[in-house]
Amino acid sequence: MMMDEARSFTRYDEVARRVREDTQKVSFTFTTSGFQTSPPTLPTIMARFTTLLFLCATPLLHASVLPAQNLLVPASPSNHPSTSIPTSTPNDDTPLPLIIWHGLGDNYAASGLADVAALAEAVHPGTTTYIIRLGDDASADRSATFFGNLTQQLSAVCATLAAHPVLSVAPAVDALGFSQGGQFLRGYVERCNVPPVRSLVTFGSQHNGIAEFQACAPGDWLCRGAEGLLRSNTWSPLVQGRLVPAQYFRDPRRMEEYLEFSNFLADVNNERAVKNQTYKENLSGLERFTMVLFEEDETVIPKESGWFAEVNGTEVTPLREREMYKEDWIGLKALDQKGALKFEVTKGGHMQLSSKVLRKTFEANYGPLGRQFDAEEVGGEDEDEESSWQLEL
Repeated sequence: MMMDEARSFTRYDEVARRVREDTQKVSFTFTTSGFQTSPPTLPTIMARFTTLLFLCATPLLHASVLPAQNLLVPASPSNHPSTSIPTSTPNDDTPLPLIIWHGLGDNYAASGLADVAALAEAVHPGTTTYIIRLGDDASADRSATFFGNLTQQLSAVCATLAAHPVLSVAPAVDALGFSQGGQFLRGYVERCNVPPVRSLVTFGSQHNGIAEFQACAPGDWLCRGAEGLLRSNTWSPLVQGRLVPAQYFRDPRRMEEYLEFSNFLADVNNERAVKNQTYKENLSGLERFTMVLFEEDETVIPKESGWFAEVNGTEVTPLREREMYKEDWIGLKALDQKGALKFEVTKGGHMQLSSKVLRKTFEANYGPLGRQFDAEEVGGEDEDEESSWQLEL
């Protein structure tokens, strides 16, 4: 077994060195001044308008949408030999690859993501960074953050990661999720986890869903189209099969509809009567799960969703007081009991991040396979104003 693991590490190290340059040529973008796009051209506006007309034609499209029972099929695991994390070989200091899933309205070619990848490399030299993409170009990838079936999207991500020339031979990977990318990476861990995730960090994610949709920027027709669909008929097969935010919408006042029709969140949170034991086994196998909440977050409603809290009106029920924790539906209690579940808070509004916060995050949660984790916090009152980024949702 040790010889097999040693060969695996050697193979991963060699492949990583050969393809790292190609892997990191893909540029990902947040800028230090924030996410920026050029004004849309007339053809772009017309294409978006046509898309929205197509999506909003509910009566005409109903027969062509996937049947409701097909929306709930979880992603299938690949033929990877194991979803467990192997032990490290002595003196191996190769950092594990880092997978990043961006948020709503962002895209794989956003400049700030390149900065994040560069920072990960600076903190742990030799880190291979892979940013998840769901479109052939930046525009298509951004559209996929609003429109798409999460079951199908997650299945595609599982297949891509399992076949990646570096990730597929790595002993494990680390993961970083921004906003909705956080709960999607958790879904990846629960549903397939090939290659297995060692440490998962989420910033401003909606692990317990959203009760309201975000405010849209003026002229953002994709966002406004998504908002219109969400408000029109949240639980219809069309909306649950095509609108991404609807698939993690969760209103405590409408739990019966949520449990019956939710295409994503009710499943990965194991909230239905029949529990998926694999979800619990996979998530509890993490060595570290860090959930970072933004102190002044006014975008995620409720912001406490980032810590799995239940919010009903003005009443907030922390995770440890909820049934999902007490009965350990997805393995959070098991993680907590072994000291692997971390609740962190950082200053700022939604996705307002400084390079210092990210650096501390990378130092505390990533690196070589055999490293020991400590209890260092991500945020803190002593943060300075290094580079600060306003990331997308």
